[in-house]
Amino acid sequence: MFSVGLLFAQSAAAQQTSSAKQDPAAIREVVEQFLHTQTAGLPGQVNITVNTLDSRTNLAACVAPEPFLPGGSRAWGKTTVGVRCSVPANWTVYISATVRVVGEYLTTAAPLAQGQTIGPRDIVKAKGDLTLLPVGILTDASQAVGRNLAVSLAVGTPLRQDSLRNQQVVQQGQSVRLMTNGPGFRVGTEGRALNNGSEGQVIQARTANGQVISGIARLGGVVEVTY
Repeated sequence: MFSVGLLFAQSAAAQQTSSAKQDPAAIREVVEQFLHTQTAGLPGQVNITVNTLDSRTNLAACVAPEPFLPGGSRAWGKTTVGVRCSVPANWTVYISATVRVVGEYLTTAAPLAQGQTIGPRDIVKAKGDLTLLPVGILTDASQAVGRNLAVSLAVGTPLRQDSLRNQQVVQQGQSVRLMTNGPGFRVGTEGRALNNGSEGQVIQARTANGQVISGIARLGGVVEVTY
């Protein structure tokens, strides 16, 4: 008699759990916490707004809702976060959200010409929502000073990575130092550059015995050779 009663109680509890409905506010909270984790460390002040799941959505209560970013989405600007459930029922919903990141970024202090080398006085800092600005926006002066412009820019233009050229560190015909590094050793020899090269660019150089070697251009007329 006791075992039958216990079985009935367990069955009733299971039926009650399966009939319970998921609280939309709890889903919203899961998404908000997920986005706060995803945006930790971003430059600036992060402000997250998560839309509420339609209260008419009929979902079974979930033991552990799992948030995720769908393919192509990121925690930046207008975005979408998915939430999936596997216990006690399988379902997936998608919630729209907006991530704003208010911080400083670089703009031109005056009109700058193509090819011009950027100095400290050529740039100023502005403040705004970084998610509304073009991709590759620069936020620190060290990212721009000493580099050349790939295009001309009007005053007040936000500086982007693709508007700058890497600094040219090797010129064609220049005498360069060819350096090879390995475990416990560093070997150098003289050569002559066969083409121009910016920092990090692969160039070719000819050694004194006529051998042509490829390597990575570095500051100070150094070409880093790896084998």
